[in-house]
Amino acid sequence: MRRRLLIALLTFAAVAVTGFAWPLLSSTAAERTQRLLIDRTATLDRFAVLAQQGINTGDPTTLVAEATAYAELYREGVLLLDQRRRPLLAAGGMTPDDPGLKPLIDGALRNEPGQRLPQLRPWSSGHVVLIRPVGTDTHISGVVALRISVTAAAADVARRWLLIVLGALTAAVGFVLLATVLARWVLRPLAQLERGVLAVTAGRGAHVPGLGGPPELRALAVSFNRMSDAVVAAADKERQLVADASHQLRNPMAALRLRVDSLAPDVAPAALAGYHSLATEVERLEALLDGLLALASADEVAAHPELGHDTWCWPDVVVRARLAAWRPAARDAGVRLVDELPPEDDAIGPVGCTDSELAQILDVLLDNAIRYAGRGAAARVRADRQPGAVRLVVEDSGPGLPDADRARATQRFWRAAKDGNGPGTGLGLAIAERLVTARAGSLRLRPGEPTGLAVQVTLPHADATAPPETVAPDPAASDPAASDR
Repeated sequence: MRRRLLIALLTFAAVAVTGFAWPLLSSTAAERTQRLLIDRTATLDRFAVLAQQGINTGDPTTLVAEATAYAELYREGVLLLDQRRRPLLAAGGMTPDDPGLKPLIDGALRNEPGQRLPQLRPWSSGHVVLIRPVGTDTHISGVVALRISVTAAAADVARRWLLIVLGALTAAVGFVLLATVLARWVLRPLAQLERGVLAVTAGRGAHVPGLGGPPELRALAVSFNRMSDAVVAAADKERQLVADASHQLRNPMAALRLRVDSLAPDVAPAALAGYHSLATEVERLEALLDGLLALASADEVAAHPELGHDTWCWPDVVVRARLAAWRPAARDAGVRLVDELPPEDDAIGPVGCTDSELAQILDVLLDNAIRYAGRGAAARVRADRQPGAVRLVVEDSGPGLPDADRARATQRFWRAAKDGNGPGTGLGLAIAERLVTARAGSLRLRPGEPTGLAVQVTLPHADATAPPETVAPDPAASDPAASDR
């Protein structure tokens, strides 16, 4: 938008400056041409009067003296011929045999108008011959001609044009500065509003200054700030409700689990199938409550990223710890975990998130890879440096996901159709993506090579000048079955 506005304003400025400068250039050239013509025509008339007097008296002394002085002063030629085309005076090197002069002499003897002086331009050069008859309309006794130089007048036109062009360029620069200031004045509040909208869309509150720009945009900024406060307040209440409800339900759920477990010795053989189904549903409800709490925590991090803006961790340390924690589960599922991290002495640099957040993200990805890749498959974990970021990839060789399912995999409570009745809550990838994007990173799903699913997490580099808030998690401190797709 800034480019389009500047193009429109600068185009208008260019048209305005051109429309002002071009007529001024033309009028300046025409005025100087007219002044030269009037001056030389007056000189020509003077020589014609003196020539008539010399012809009548037979004494051309005055004419010769003035013509010679004129030719020496202006370095222009003067020529006087009688009616029989015989030279009576030639000064400044002008002769009747000069190229193009004969038709002009013939026309002047027939009392026809002479050559017109073309309008001067800065690049005009050479000479122009002005000629007029000597005598009256009924009796022409001769002709007088002036060969005038236009070089000095053209240089004068060039100087005036240069001043006009410099003035036009100054005006154009002023228009450019004015257009830039105007565009910034109008568009800066819009850019601030755009950043605010993106922040609200990401679940974070944002206030725009509202101090610049037109009054309408300042009023819009005030309204946006009110809307942002209302949206943040509603989102905070929603997160608090989810967190409170999940927390309050944990106690009755724990009591229910204890009672279900206590019934195990007394269940009749015929009711064992129903009992196991009940125990499975209780486990799913517990996993759902844990997922809701984790999601509320991730939303809180995304809504208030400034609370942990100075935190960081070493990703290779966290990844190795989580691989060690998940190896028993992978071994039981028949999935081979492959560590493709750089050597330990080649650290890939810190990332801008806490180690607990990174551990939670990896738990989701490793859990999905182990659970859905299938027996005999492999799950590979690698990490490398990118410009300003670190990239982590968890790739399995299982069946993978179709394109349509990959596009929806990070939606909350979404589960693939083939896994609709299996374990899991559909919150794992949603939680992982929320944690990643809260730290200005990205989570992307793509097909594996040659089969399977690859999940790529990109997190920005962090400043590791201060010690992290926490240390790498203990492999045994986290339940490997806490996350799912």
